Amino acid sequence: MSQPPDAFRHEAARPHEPLRTFHPRRAALGRDRTDALTRLFPRFGFSVHDEASPFPRTPDGLLDATALFGRRAPLVLEIGPGMGETTAAMAQADPDRDYLAVEVHLPGLANLLVLVERLGLTNLRVAHGDALDLARHAIGESTLDAVHAFFPDPWPKARHHKRRLVQPEHVALLRSRLRPGGTLHVATDWAPYAEQMVEVLAADEGLDSAGAVPRPPHRPVTKFEARGLATARPSTDVIARRTA
Repeated sequence: MSQPPDAFRHEAARPHEPLRTFHPRRAALGRDRTDALTRLFPRFGFSVHDEASPFPRTPDGLLDATALFGRRAPLVLEIGPGMGETTAAMAQADPDRDYLAVEVHLPGLANLLVLVERLGLTNLRVAHGDALDLARHAIGESTLDAVHAFFPDPWPKARHHKRRLVQPEHVALLRSRLRPGGTLHVATDWAPYAEQMVEVLAADEGLDSAGAVPRPPHRPVTKFEARGLATARPSTDVIARRTA
């Protein structure tokens, strides 16, 4: 997997395309993260949107996870891993499953690559781009063991709520990619968004939702979450299981 010059460029969404749930931000990477992208992205990553940075595909054009990881194992899709500490810790503690972390922001992507190398993780790969686009076009139905989306952008302004990740059409898409019995696990520290998460997951007829639950032990507290807890802003986890 090569790294072309435009591997990390975001094309502007066309008028007929779905609204994006993220807003790309530019940030300085620094020497270590730039080095990580240069050295490690070709080994451990691919671009969702750039055909010059391809990922392995099955004969029907879908993501070939067996070729990507070099083995056949249950697959977890991590949407927006942030700076990657939580994803790396979960992958390290869960060696029998493979983790594919899809991130749009380069500092987080680069930092996660640093962690992959530092921890010697063989069950973690990264992708740059829109995770929903990857799910729509390249992830087969009933192929994922779990989908995680921890602290997605809450888009707090009412006019931006349509950009939230957790809404009926996105949940239906992600649920269809889960195997029966697979789990969708989301978390937020924005109380109004937590209410929406509970309602949307409960309303999906293909999911059995446990509603708001205490943070499970397998999800480490993120640095972002810790800052919120320090200011008395609690987090909410919502977990649902695909029923059929």
